[in-house]
Amino acid sequence: MFLGRLEEVAGQPELGISADGPLGWSGVLERLSPQLAEAVGADRVRVAINGALIVDKESLTLADGDELAFLPPVSGG
Repeated sequence: MFLGRLEEVAGQPELGISADGPLGWSGVLERLSPQLAEAVGADRVRVAINGALIVDKESLTLADGDELAFLPPVSGG
């Protein structure tokens, strides 16, 4: 799931990806276009799995059916 400006980069609000088992951060990035992988890999982009924010993207492991959300930095005031 892509939120905010990341949805614009992705061209859609969500994207399904498949894997033959657990999928880590590098596997997620490999399944995205280079432009989208760069956008979601930015330091300030937060990641949530099934609604729970994770601190370290590199440590994520997705199982079949998990929802991964990319949250861009929030600005405004």
